[in-house]
Amino acid sequence: MCLLWIFFPFIFFFFFFFFFFFFSPETTIPICAKDISDDLMKEFAFLSGGRGKDKAWIITLPDNARFNEVPEEVVSKVLTYLTSVPSQHESDTKFILILDRRLDTWTSVKTTLQKIASFPGNLHLVMVLRPTGFFQRTFTDIGFRFSQEDFLLKLPVVMLSSVSDLLTYIDEQQLTPEFGGTLEYCHSEWVIFRTAIESFALTVKEIAQMLQSFGTELAETELPDDMYSIERILALRTEKYYQLKEDITAVTKEGNLLLSSFEEPDSEECSQDQHHERPGDWETVNRLLGQLHEMETAFDGFWEKHQLKMEQYLQLWKFEQSFQESAIEFLMGQQAEVPDTGDSILQVKQRLKDLAHFDGMAQDLIGKAQVVILHGHQLAANHHYALNLICQQCNELRHHSDVLSDEIKRKQVRLQKTLDLHTRLQQALQCCDEGAYLLANQQMDKCQSKEGAQKALQDIEKFLENSSAYLNYDPQALHYDFESVLTSELKVMQVKLENVRSMFENRQSCFKKLLDKHVRPVQLVAPRPENPPRSKSPLFSPKHKNNILFFFLYFSHVINELIETERVYVEELFTVLTGYRAEMDNPAMLILMPPVLRNRKDVLFGNMPEIYDFHNKIFLHSLESCLGAPERVGFCFLDRREDFQMYEKYCQNKPRSESLWRQCSESTFFQECQRKLEHKLGLDSYLLKPVQRLTKYQLLLKELLKYSTSCDGVQELQEALVAMLDLLKSVNDSMHQISITGYDGDLSELGKVLMQGSFSVWTGHRKGPTKMKDLARFKPMQRHLFLYEKALVFCKKREEHGDGYDKTSSYSFKHFLKMNAVGITENVKGDHRKFEIWYSGREEVYVVQAQTVDLKMAWLNEIRKILFKQQELIKGTFDQFLHGIHSAAELFLFSHC
Repeated sequence: MCLLWIFFPFIFFFFFFFFFFFFSPETTIPICAKDISDDLMKEFAFLSGGRGKDKAWIITLPDNARFNEVPEEVVSKVLTYLTSVPSQHESDTKFILILDRRLDTWTSVKTTLQKIASFPGNLHLVMVLRPTGFFQRTFTDIGFRFSQEDFLLKLPVVMLSSVSDLLTYIDEQQLTPEFGGTLEYCHSEWVIFRTAIESFALTVKEIAQMLQSFGTELAETELPDDMYSIERILALRTEKYYQLKEDITAVTKEGNLLLSSFEEPDSEECSQDQHHERPGDWETVNRLLGQLHEMETAFDGFWEKHQLKMEQYLQLWKFEQSFQESAIEFLMGQQAEVPDTGDSILQVKQRLKDLAHFDGMAQDLIGKAQVVILHGHQLAANHHYALNLICQQCNELRHHSDVLSDEIKRKQVRLQKTLDLHTRLQQALQCCDEGAYLLANQQMDKCQSKEGAQKALQDIEKFLENSSAYLNYDPQALHYDFESVLTSELKVMQVKLENVRSMFENRQSCFKKLLDKHVRPVQLVAPRPENPPRSKSPLFSPKHKNNILFFFLYFSHVINELIETERVYVEELFTVLTGYRAEMDNPAMLILMPPVLRNRKDVLFGNMPEIYDFHNKIFLHSLESCLGAPERVGFCFLDRREDFQMYEKYCQNKPRSESLWRQCSESTFFQECQRKLEHKLGLDSYLLKPVQRLTKYQLLLKELLKYSTSCDGVQELQEALVAMLDLLKSVNDSMHQISITGYDGDLSELGKVLMQGSFSVWTGHRKGPTKMKDLARFKPMQRHLFLYEKALVFCKKREEHGDGYDKTSSYSFKHFLKMNAVGITENVKGDHRKFEIWYSGREEVYVVQAQTVDLKMAWLNEIRKILFKQQELIKGTFDQFLHGIHSAAELFLFSHC
């Protein structure tokens, strides 16, 4: 992860600061004293620091017997360096040259003047102290008189007879002692100080480059994905920071030591003019120290912000690790597999036990989630730079925790209610059986006497008194309490209780008549208790093998779960195809089949045989080969992504299949097939299996990705997840597409459905008369939009009349826009969720409002992709036109494309 975006403002500041420093006049010196120290030490020219009355700097060429032996390029280099020193402090510098040739000859004077003819600076005046010897002075006067015009054209030369003549141009305080002045100057010390100053400036520049390099390294280094490595990088950078600080301290100490060797200008005792006449060494060093201090201050500020950002980044990394490890979504998927009802007391108790186990795990995870949320709130309170992301993840974690807790509680309440109902049903039905047994075993011959009838009546009344809690259930109250759990079982129990109560009332009536009238005994026949077959109700059905498989709940077993559920899925498809579809061709079952079902197995089952063959012969074997190589799971999905398109055909047929099933679901044919297969669920549940399986794949791939971040094949797993999510979206969009009505044409000609959804739409027109209904339309139209590759279709969603499964949605076609004439405007005033779609140069304008900003951006991105592809297509067509199309007819076609 590159952190340049975090540190960009600070890096920009550093680049600006270093640019200013590197290219300042004080550090841009073409020649250094160190490079020409040997030539400087010959002292054939020096800069004493003195200045003339016109403020020109004085360069002295003292009497030097070997000056004529010095090469002209060496003289030029030394003079260039000497003129560059004052130029660092002020612009438009002027110079005065003093040639001391009092002990020399006219030949030497002439040679010197020729050598300095190409002076590198702004030479204001050349003052020559001519030879003092009688003959040489005479030769000099004569020679200069005859050569004066040549020299004056190149140099402003003044011949002086004595040192006192210098005072006409230069004050005594600005002259060195050899010229009768008071200005102290030591050439060897000056060279040493200049070398030290320039070395210090170079060191400061190197420090600046080191800081720049360090800042760039901090900004452009990609951070690893593990906490240990990040902490180690932070420790190394901290160590390097302190090392740089030590280097800056050492350089600062060197600069202060160098500064202390110069006399600080006294602003109170010296005038402004005197202050500027100093060589400027103190000012140079002091300015470099100031820049070094500013650089250190800026670096400290940058490091402080960088360290804060790095620590916050590390905190964010730990927070996201804790967020990913919360595993609440995984547990939600696991608990979702536990049904919230059951067919028997034993089954319900087992499911309550399983749910209690999940509840314990959930409480642990929710506790950990609360710690993560608290950590996130602490980061937010400390003004973390990723505040929005942290708050979003905290809200998401809190939402998942609440949903998981509420779902487990809901299932516990529902299962407990189911258990209560099963217990009551069992008690009531047991009471019915006991009552029927009592009536059936009463000896009717003994009941002919008054005593026998009275004894039998007492037995009945005693039983009714003891069983009143069960026999006197209010059917309506029971139906109200348990309708959401088991309605069919309540009806069975209600019928049986009515039958038993009726039998007891009849028997009581007979015995009471015997006791009241004392007539001839009536021969009573023991009634047969009406007991509906229990096999018609799931409560009384035999115990079957549970088809719901619970696989490994822990992270390392997700691959095994994928393979095992794939095997179960293949087996279920096989049982459906052999136990139902094949039976539709069985002559023995033909008599049980409704006429509407005959010859319509392709409608009922769709392309399920094709799906079964693919999974049984190809995909299951591919997954099983991954047991020893789990990194191959992603390749399995990617290699077969085209084969999964067969699910789109199956899902598009699903409405026709469901419609046919609803017509025949109660037929004897399906009941007999289900009995043979010993299935607890009807065929409609198994026809839904392919859709459920398609959804299950993306959930399992997400789980694999969660715990495979550092394993091989992660990229392929990510691509496989994207492919399965795209397939689900494509299937969902195609399911909506088949519900479009009123379109006069073939929708497949518009290309693939890319997106679909409901929007609020306002319309407007640039041309033509304005209709009153357009002016009055302040409220938006509700439209369902379908984005195809070649068109944008506007529909109105309609709810069909009907109840239950018969109630379906349809989309009434209104109009469409061709994408090659569509334009978009991203932002519309008033609401960030709105955007504009305009047609044919804004001849028609549609303001579209999405439900969320994210949904709006998703649609805009998809539309941009289509428009970009069209531009590329037009560009390609244009290139072909330039290279190969010559006829006017083809040109006409191109202009209308």
